[in-house]
Amino acid sequence: MFLTKTYELFGGAPTFNFDTAEPAFLTNSIGAITIDLPIDLTDASDLRQVPDTQEVFLANDSGVSVVVEILERVAPDDPNQVAKFHFDSLAHDNEATSSTVEAISTPAAQPNPLVLSVLQGTQLVPKFNRTNPDTVKILLAVYRALDKGIDLVLTFNIPIQTEKAGSAVTGAESLKEWIDAYETAVSSFKILDYGLFA
Repeated sequence: MFLTKTYELFGGAPTFNFDTAEPAFLTNSIGAITIDLPIDLTDASDLRQVPDTQEVFLANDSGVSVVVEILERVAPDDPNQVAKFHFDSLAHDNEATSSTVEAISTPAAQPNPLVLSVLQGTQLVPKFNRTNPDTVKILLAVYRALDKGIDLVLTFNIPIQTEKAGSAVTGAESLKEWIDAYETAVSSFKILDYGLFA
């Protein structure tokens, strides 16, 4: 089991209002959202440019990535269909050759005032200069802020089969550690400052 710490997200980030062209910047230096994630993740923004609407973290010992993204609310109203929409959108962005939903649900305990839906699935994702696509386990959670017109999407991308040495999470125990980390993240997700959403 991973040791975890609380990460502060979107601190000093722009407020997001998809009806206006220009974002306004928050003055607070602490995160507007907190989440418990494995302690040894690398912040991708230290390595490359990351969009203002995303926080991306990378595992140091595998190809696992964790993404928290602020998106405009999508059309479906049914929470399960919302999760499926974002899963399909991710498959499109990944240019996945195949995608399968394995489980989808709306938990009975909801993080009021948000509406939470969760999904587990698998995508076959082609990679540059590789013969075979990576098999990637997708663990996804969508938190819908009904009164803000926002979907917050948490995604764990876990490669379980890949040609790149050291990139895949191998063995049932290692995969279970990441599933447990995802479940911890889902239950710990908190919005501290709704001013993030104009």
